[in-house]
Amino acid sequence: MTETTIGVGGAAESTDMVLNIGPQHPSTHGVLRLRLVLDGERIQQAEPIVGYMHRGAEKLFEARDYRQIVMLANRHDWLSAFSNELGVVMAVERMLGMEVPERAVWTRTLLAELNRVLNHLMFLGSYPLELGGITPIFYAFTEREELQRVMEEISGGRMHYMFNRVGGLKEDLPAGWLGRARQAVAGIRSRMDRFDDLVLGNEIFRARTRDVGVLSRADVHAYGVSGPIARGSGVDFDLRRDEPYLAYGQLQETLRVVTRTEGDCLARFEVLLGQTHNALDLADACLDRLAGLPPGPINQRLPKVLKAPEGHTYAWTENPLGLNGYYLVSKGEKTPYRLKLRSASFNNIQALAVLLPGQLVADMVAILGSMFFVVGDVDK
Repeated sequence: MTETTIGVGGAAESTDMVLNIGPQHPSTHGVLRLRLVLDGERIQQAEPIVGYMHRGAEKLFEARDYRQIVMLANRHDWLSAFSNELGVVMAVERMLGMEVPERAVWTRTLLAELNRVLNHLMFLGSYPLELGGITPIFYAFTEREELQRVMEEISGGRMHYMFNRVGGLKEDLPAGWLGRARQAVAGIRSRMDRFDDLVLGNEIFRARTRDVGVLSRADVHAYGVSGPIARGSGVDFDLRRDEPYLAYGQLQETLRVVTRTEGDCLARFEVLLGQTHNALDLADACLDRLAGLPPGPINQRLPKVLKAPEGHTYAWTENPLGLNGYYLVSKGEKTPYRLKLRSASFNNIQALAVLLPGQLVADMVAILGSMFFVVGDVDK
């Protein structure tokens, strides 16, 4: 006779529990599932399960011509739409050997930095909200709205700008726009101390984030983590400085790469805040340069049917959330033969597999929020 003991007294306490965090309802702005193995309140294993929003963007690129793919490119990271457009048009221009007018180069650099501020303001407001601090999100949306007005005036869009074109930009700047943009930048800079003092000066916020979710330099390199998360772990790498594109080669005196060595949630937030301050400085430098440029074209004239020559290239940019790259393969047709997207959030989120084990369940939300990811950028 075989005797089986189902459970006596506290025997069940040593059994690990599998807990699913998500997926949430598909009408939310992003769907992520985490499969956690818990030992009491401590996380033993973590597996990020992605793909609930996958729409096959890379395959759709192959069925659109080089003008239409800009529409697809700006939608995977909806908080960095302008920067997404930028990478794909740079790849096509490189294939064509096309030189972009100087006025377009400086305007692109300006709009990329304004887009960076918009992206970072969202996380500067939403991260404290996830930890129980509701006030910063209202300030963040107030500042975002002021900048959104400027971006909407120039492009007609509030989220998907569709302002980049192969060879330059859609159209020239409206009359008086530079002055209004400068006012918006100055206004936001004058009120950034709300985040410096209100959030970083809050002892509860610091207690919830200091020494929590420490990501090592080795894990940053192992998982291809980039952007403010990598720099929060002491990885001093920024494409704008190390492999300049657009007008960044002429902005080295203004560009400041913010890094921290602690690698915890607090360090990542401090890097994001420091980058926001520097993006405002870069925007001012671009505005000064544009004000001094003589009138000129903002784009190149293109043929009715645009075909890239046969070959391949890779164009990458320092997006607000990290490295964003497009690997373009052309067979000489009007549509890409292949366009592979390297999105920042996809790599960054994989690091949760080594970041969450050993942490308390109560700290999981603090760690997730500090990864500053967009689920569309993960799922593509």
